[in-house]
Amino acid sequence: MVDKVWLKEYPEGVPAEADVEAYQSIKDIFEESVRKYRDLPAFENMGAVVTYAELDQRSRYFAAYLQKVLGLQKGDPVAVMMPNCLQYPVAMFGILRAGLTVVNVNPLYTARELKHQLSDSGAKAIVIVENFCSTLQEVVDETDVRSVLTTRLGDMLGFPKSMLVNLVVKHVKKMVPDWDIPSAQTFERALSEGKWQTLEEVSLTRDDVAFLQYTGGTTGLAKGAVLTHGNMVANMQQAAAWLSNEIEEGREIIVTALPLYHIFSLTANCMVFMRVGGKNLLITNPRDVPAFIKSIRKSGFTAITGVNTLFNALMNHPEFESIDFSKLKLALGGGMAVQRAVAERWQKRTGAPLLEAYGLTETSPAVTINPLNLKQFNGSIGLPIPNTEVVILDEEGKALPPGEAGELAVRGPQVMKEYLNRPDETEASFTEDGFFKTGDVAKMDERGYFYIVDRKKDMINVSGFNVYPNEIEDVVAEMEGVLEVAAIGIPDEKSGEVVKLWVVRKDENLTEEDIIEHCRRNLTGYKVPKKVAFGEELPKTNVGKILRRKLREDDPDAKED
Repeated sequence: MVDKVWLKEYPEGVPAEADVEAYQSIKDIFEESVRKYRDLPAFENMGAVVTYAELDQRSRYFAAYLQKVLGLQKGDPVAVMMPNCLQYPVAMFGILRAGLTVVNVNPLYTARELKHQLSDSGAKAIVIVENFCSTLQEVVDETDVRSVLTTRLGDMLGFPKSMLVNLVVKHVKKMVPDWDIPSAQTFERALSEGKWQTLEEVSLTRDDVAFLQYTGGTTGLAKGAVLTHGNMVANMQQAAAWLSNEIEEGREIIVTALPLYHIFSLTANCMVFMRVGGKNLLITNPRDVPAFIKSIRKSGFTAITGVNTLFNALMNHPEFESIDFSKLKLALGGGMAVQRAVAERWQKRTGAPLLEAYGLTETSPAVTINPLNLKQFNGSIGLPIPNTEVVILDEEGKALPPGEAGELAVRGPQVMKEYLNRPDETEASFTEDGFFKTGDVAKMDERGYFYIVDRKKDMINVSGFNVYPNEIEDVVAEMEGVLEVAAIGIPDEKSGEVVKLWVVRKDENLTEEDIIEHCRRNLTGYKVPKKVAFGEELPKTNVGKILRRKLREDDPDAKED
């Protein structure tokens, strides 16, 4: 048994164990919520609102269509390929209510990546925004997909906004490449046909698969994490227990800027706030910062989640000061390390601390969260949430004492069942006693707070010393003239590797010498970068996580001679 020293640090009222067996499935929670909160707004996008009653009705129509018109059977995988829009929750909850499995697909996938995911998951149908149909057209015949349901970004916004948005997207912004999939049907037609069908109740248990959630694929082809209803329900219950002191049922509004197809946003925003009758304010394109700010400025939002780069981009926009933060009680950063400079600036500007959390696709995702009563940023990813055991392992798989860095491993009801079709990788990812090995290097302090040191694969080895990019990036991010920074290792004859920085400047007068001198004042000699390069932007994943791997691949200095 793991000694849960962190329990002494839990805020009053947060239980050591949440009731993770209170519900059999997401469907049970969803159906309870749509009964309880019928007249409340569930999702809002571009000014259009869907209430819980409307979400209930539309997802029921879609579920009946999938069962009766498409003839899909319990457990069949259905892909969803769309950004944040009102169709997403309708489609996703409809799939789950029909007893089927959701396969979330990144809309920015290339044809090769899309073919892999559709083939690997065995998806029988796909719901897709037409902006991405040209990609699907290239590969659909080489997959098991037999039914294609298309929708346009504005379709659920109500007249005349729907017409205007669709017109601008297609003809002004030219965001819909030509496509031709003869068998395609519209999502709207599916809902109208489903209206005349009767939804057959499906009995679901915690062992049934809810999501095939693919892990980004930053190291080769994406792997499908098999997340059961039990995994997802457990994480919803764990998170709800953690938030119980702050969250008021039917009163919360959460800004959802990260895509719902990403596990962080899917569980933390969509699922947890659906469970408590909150409203998700969906942002379709968070990279359009002026439109993003306009959407949330006077919304009265009470919670926001994001990655470090998202909070940074918001604060660096001149309109940031116009946002009303008076009701904000929860700002949660995850997906990548939250930099101290960003967190401290956020708290100064908004009055609310930016709390760091940690999770993975494979853990549904939450593993650790900082206490909500934390007064300021502490550099930690927080404490393990209820029902969760976390250990730090050495290279031999033995548990390390507080203060020592090793691989973070987690065991709990939120941990995935397996990687789809990959028994060898599944076996290699778990210890004999059932801990999932995360690939992250971390340490725990005496009180049970955990600190991520870095990703194992991003570690830089300088003359036998481990150098962690996060530490260097944190130091450089403190500089006024720096907008974004990433550290990578490049080969060196003398020391094996040395540190190189890639920097996006806020101040064009900032020089390589300025940065290196700042690092010399704040870092041990071997951690000081030997080279600094400046760029217009850094490569990022779809959720804004900086891709050090891509920098290493493209950097001529990183190539071995």
